[in-house]
Amino acid sequence: MIRIAAVGDIHMGPESEGMLRPSFETLHESADVLLLAGDLTRHGTREEAQVVAREIKDLAVPVVAVLGNHDHHADCADEVTAVLQDAGARVLEGQATVVSDGDARIGVAGTKGFGGGFVGRCAGEFGEPIMKEFVRYSRRRADTLRASLEELQEQDCDVRIALTHFSPVPDTLAGEPPEIYPFLGSYLLAEAIDTAGADLAVHGHAHLGTEHGMTSGGVKVRNVAQPVIGRAFHVYHLARPGRTTTGASGGRVG
Repeated sequence: MIRIAAVGDIHMGPESEGMLRPSFETLHESADVLLLAGDLTRHGTREEAQVVAREIKDLAVPVVAVLGNHDHHADCADEVTAVLQDAGARVLEGQATVVSDGDARIGVAGTKGFGGGFVGRCAGEFGEPIMKEFVRYSRRRADTLRASLEELQEQDCDVRIALTHFSPVPDTLAGEPPEIYPFLGSYLLAEAIDTAGADLAVHGHAHLGTEHGMTSGGVKVRNVAQPVIGRAFHVYHLARPGRTTTGASGGRVG
C-alpha cells in the first residue's frame, strides 16, 4: 500500500504556531508523503508562511503543496512559495513532481485551480472581457493540471495524484450553500483529471463540504479541508496499480 497523508485549509498564523507540529512529527509512522491542499495561511503574508514553514521543516516524509486563495490575498504568493520551498516543500502550480518512498514512486500534479461552476450551472466565456478572463483563467489552470498528469505518465509512477485547492466536482461541496458553488470549484478540473487519468484527486477550500466524491470518469475525490476532516491530516491508502481504499487514519490537531 502507498500511504498518502493530506490536509488543506490549515489557515495558520502566529497565534496557531506549533499546533500541527506534534502530529506532523508522527507522519512517518503512517504515511509516505504529506500533501497540503492550499489555504495554508490566513492572509498570504510572509510572516504567516514562516509559521507554516516551521510546522513542516525537516519532516521525515516529503511535503508537496499548492497554494490557495488565502495564500494569494496579500499579493506576495511568490514570497509565500519561496518560504515554503526553503523549508523543503515542493510547491506546485501547473507542475508535476515525483517523490519516492522505498521502491514506490508517487507522482503529484498540482495547481490551485479556480472557480466557474459545474456542468449545467457554470460560467461561460462570453460577454465582458473580465468575465471571459475569469473563465479563461480557470481553463488555463485546468489545462496545466492535465498536462502535468500526462507528464507523469512518462515517469513510471506507481500512482498519480491530482492536488488542487478548488474542487473538481460538486459532490464534495455538499453542505455548502449552492449559491457559492461557482466560487468553490470548476468542472474543468474534473475534465482534466479524467482526460489524463489519476488514481486520486485531493482538494480543500470547501469548509462546510463533504469528504467523499468522484469524477464522472470514476476518479475518487477527497475534500481534505481541515474543518471537514477534523484532524491534522487524513491518510488514504492506494494499492498498486491504483485502486483507492478509504483511509481513515490521521492525527488529531494538538
